[in-house]
Amino acid sequence: MQQENQLDQSFWNNRWENQRTGWDIGMASPAITNYMLQYPNKNAEILIPGCGNAHEAEWLLQNGFTNVTLIDIAPKAVELLQKRYATHPEVKVILGDFFDHLGQYDLMIEQTFFCAIDPNLRAQYVTHTSALLKPSGKIIGVLFNTDFEKAGPPFGGNIAKYSALFKANFIIKKMENCYNSIKPRANTEVFIHLIKK
Repeated sequence: MQQENQLDQSFWNNRWENQRTGWDIGMASPAITNYMLQYPNKNAEILIPGCGNAHEAEWLLQNGFTNVTLIDIAPKAVELLQKRYATHPEVKVILGDFFDHLGQYDLMIEQTFFCAIDPNLRAQYVTHTSALLKPSGKIIGVLFNTDFEKAGPPFGGNIAKYSALFKANFIIKKMENCYNSIKPRANTEVFIHLIKK
């Protein structure tokens, strides 16, 4: 599918500059916070790519997590986050492209990043995520379990497609309809819990 806009830094920064951030649900996703309530390691190195307003980071801070890295390609988003977390050394904010990012993490939280990238990059997302995770590292979060009528972003998909995409690099611990989505996204999300092979 041809994209009208190249999904590059200027595209996303323009969205932020013009406050066109309709993907932002205004809070941490309940599916993610519910999972993190039982995640035992408060010092785990956690990555949130394409983090936007990073409501999950705020929740993690409030719940005692000490090592959160946020990365976004949009300078405006990063500027806002750097101000918000200026007095919180537990949160590192990086301006950059996820696909160029290097590091080693215990856990990656997926919330509206996968659906924002060009679907042609999804295989690269899987391999790069695998490279960023420590042995037995995990991805948890939500993906859209629907196909959108309008050209993306966001880009949708389904469990069969996602399973085929991830299974070479990850053990699929959970990939099922999300029972605790926010109301506007009810029955359109899949919760994932994937463990690096």
